[in-house]
Amino acid sequence: MGNAITVSKDSHASQGSQDLSRTAHDHLWMHFTRMSSYEKEPVPIIARGEGTHIYDTEGKRYLDGLSGLFVVQAGHGRVELAEAASKQAQELAFFPIWSYAHPKAVELAERLAQHAPGDLNKVFFTTGGGEAVETAWKLAKQYHKLTGNPGKYKVISRAVAYHGTPQGALSITGLPALKAPFEPLVPGAHKVPNTNIYRAPLYGDDPEAFGRWAADQIEQEILFEGPETIAAVFLEPVQNAGGCFPPPPGYFQRVREICDRYGVLLVSDEVICAFGRLGTMFACDKFDYVPDIITCAKGMTSGYSPIGAAIISDRLAEPFWNADNTFLHGYTFGGHPVSAAVALANLDIFEREGLNQHVLDHEAAFFATLKKLHDLPIVGDVRGNGFFYGIELVKDKATKETFTDEESERVLYGFLSKALFEAGLYCRADDRGDPVIQLAPPLISGQEVFDEAEQILRSVLTEAWTKL
Repeated sequence: MGNAITVSKDSHASQGSQDLSRTAHDHLWMHFTRMSSYEKEPVPIIARGEGTHIYDTEGKRYLDGLSGLFVVQAGHGRVELAEAASKQAQELAFFPIWSYAHPKAVELAERLAQHAPGDLNKVFFTTGGGEAVETAWKLAKQYHKLTGNPGKYKVISRAVAYHGTPQGALSITGLPALKAPFEPLVPGAHKVPNTNIYRAPLYGDDPEAFGRWAADQIEQEILFEGPETIAAVFLEPVQNAGGCFPPPPGYFQRVREICDRYGVLLVSDEVICAFGRLGTMFACDKFDYVPDIITCAKGMTSGYSPIGAAIISDRLAEPFWNADNTFLHGYTFGGHPVSAAVALANLDIFEREGLNQHVLDHEAAFFATLKKLHDLPIVGDVRGNGFFYGIELVKDKATKETFTDEESERVLYGFLSKALFEAGLYCRADDRGDPVIQLAPPLISGQEVFDEAEQILRSVLTEAWTKL
């Protein structure tokens, strides 16, 4: 008899992973993904999560340094969130909120209104952040028409800012390369400088003066286009694309003054920044301003089910609560019963475990840990707020010289992204703007997670420097 061939369980698992990876390449069109890069390379497949870590189909463990996609606030594997979804699906799996209501949508709307600042008491549910931004622009246009200002349809946002992929939200986005394949887009979206003080041509050593200058660029754009044409200004509390630009002192107070002066609505796009990412339920509270609309999504359910919302002031809603005016807009799955139930359970976790206070208590330690990387020649700046930080990479710290396109392709995408993942850290390496690495771990993270991220980054960035 010949020798028997023994196949281990690990071999079966490995073969299964390879088959799944090939099927992913053949059939799954991944978002924002260069599909040709997986022609000969396996598609990374994440099979499960637990706490602050995720595991691939081979069982390898990675630190989730991005909370999935700025989403998994309460961490992976929260059984009570899964149970909330199961319980609701058995009671009422689906019903639309088109002229009808269901209990969980009502309860969640009330709870969000209680957390929102000022008179933001009306909640329009969507299924994601881009839809929430789309909703806010459409609402602003119709509000102005109903209140005697039909020419107010334009919006102002910031350079390099990302606001979503629907046609309107993409127009508001300030990333030309993302927009070019789909032009012409919705007309009327105009851009002003962002708050990247690291590369500020003026006032780089005076944050308050820089904040005043940056805010005044919004006023200049309003005046240039004509106040009678501007419907709204869309701003993230901390701008994501470009690498986590926090607002300078006084910036939002000045923007609020400008918007009020010209009858322009202020939209706080908190799709990333809401629900504890900065240590407050809504990020506008962190920076002490009250917008007219908050757009939010991601962390509302910690990612356990999709939902988004535009939270709107009573003043803006007033014309729609009178006479026969209707906001002719909606989404089939907006306010989905299962998602709303999960969101309520997620907010229970926030309150019971004090997740917002946890972020406030630990944000300085996280920032200090990441700032240790300043001793590396490739690290130019570390910036952000709460549990949301960007590390900008440079070729020369003294001159702040950035990468060429070829270097970004070769070092950022060709090496760093893969090397960080292989070293056990899932995060984002990005050059929408200047080259950055972004970190936004689950809100349950502590010093052990911060140290793990810093150590992996230190090792991989040290090697990356040799490739420039």
